[in-house]
Amino acid sequence: MSYVGPEPDDFDDFYRDDDPGRGSGGRRFRGRPVLVTFAALVPTALAGWLVWQVVSGPGESEPPKVLPAPGQSSTSPAGTPSDADAKAPSPFPSKSATSPAAPTTSKAPSKPAAGGSGPLKGKVVVIDPGHNPGNFQHTADINRQVNVGNATKECDTTGTSSNAGYTEAQFTLDVSRRLRTLLEQQGATVKLTQNGDRAWGPCVTERAAIGNQARADAAISVHADGSAAGNRGFHVILPASVHAGAADTRPIVASSRDLGERIAGKFIQVTGQPPSNYIGGGTGLDTRSDLGGLNLSTVPKVFIECGNMRDTQDVNRLTSGTWRQKAAQGLSEGIVSFLRG
Repeated sequence: MSYVGPEPDDFDDFYRDDDPGRGSGGRRFRGRPVLVTFAALVPTALAGWLVWQVVSGPGESEPPKVLPAPGQSSTSPAGTPSDADAKAPSPFPSKSATSPAAPTTSKAPSKPAAGGSGPLKGKVVVIDPGHNPGNFQHTADINRQVNVGNATKECDTTGTSSNAGYTEAQFTLDVSRRLRTLLEQQGATVKLTQNGDRAWGPCVTERAAIGNQARADAAISVHADGSAAGNRGFHVILPASVHAGAADTRPIVASSRDLGERIAGKFIQVTGQPPSNYIGGGTGLDTRSDLGGLNLSTVPKVFIECGNMRDTQDVNRLTSGTWRQKAAQGLSEGIVSFLRG
């Protein structure tokens, strides 16, 4: 928090009680030399008394106080700060007495805020970290059925995990936060459907609604798969054309495919992760009509399964912070490519 107070010149009109050579409280008194003119008819005794008053002042034991002239630094004669100044530094910035103060500027580059300047200024991206670390403790809540347009499904699931217990929910939240930072640095406004700040969920219906209400220019749901060992690689899930109940993906099918293809291409380049060898026929793309997060979306949206948490080669990547940063970078580059056309 920055402190806003008087400028250094204003501060010269005040002083602290602990400053040596200054009075306690109130404003400084600036005295003028007193000239005492003796009249010939003034008795010698009276003249002597007046001189004594001028020299001695009101307190015999207190020496006269020497106050700096306007604009003069309150330092000791040799220009060295007094002991009190050294022990109790002023909360105000120091300034030379002989040169005007220069504007204060920060040398550290400022991090662009959400919605700030950058190539994605004005763009909105919604990131959906798949599942929630707390879903395990709320099975009754996440198992209730919700309508996804063409079917009913569970509100959410716990997600999968590695054989060693590293959960998909941990993975997706970490990658999503990294991705958010990268997109904000490009000037985008970014919203997460959950940030580990709620006990469970949200349901897949709410996840889609968050993107719709934000009028996102692009939305992505981050996941990791839980297939059999030996199945490895990533795949991007695209929305099928669904028109049933509250679902109508027809307006977003083409744009979502464009988004998904760009993400797939950048993800391969940046991470070195191969396309799935068990879904998508080597294309890294899959189309589904049973996912509420896609069916109920009215904005361009895709899912990505970044790898298989049950495969040794994939899990070595998924559990690496260095690789997760690459994953976030690949996703970011794909989204930026889509948004910039």
